[in-house]
Amino acid sequence: MDVPVPVIRLPRGPDGISRGFDLNSLRYQALGLKDCKELKQEQKARTVMREQYLRSLLAMAGQPVCFTMYEKVTVTACFGSSDIDILNFQVSELQTPLGVQREALLRCPDIISYTFQISPQHTGT
Repeated sequence: MDVPVPVIRLPRGPDGISRGFDLNSLRYQALGLKDCKELKQEQKARTVMREQYLRSLLAMAGQPVCFTMYEKVTVTACFGSSDIDILNFQVSELQTPLGVQREALLRCPDIISYTFQISPQHTGT
């Protein structure tokens, strides 16, 4: 079964390099976290989601992936890798409405969602 995977981008951290939240930012304050226990639960949830997303990228390596882009364009390619900031995906055999590109970079901001088949070796069965 194909499962759509939305592209999630964490905001830049207070140092401008890392990803995360500035505890004094309006965005962080909007979360409404009052105590340390709530903060730890929120951080744990984010950690789990980040790990699952990174594992999904690992599972995609070498697999055919269907990307839905803006303007309702759908392209298919063999996923290669992502850069460290997950801003670009390197793909092979990119099948577009205009033809096939042997190698390409897809900009993540242009991707709405993507789907791929999970192989048995990645499901633990």
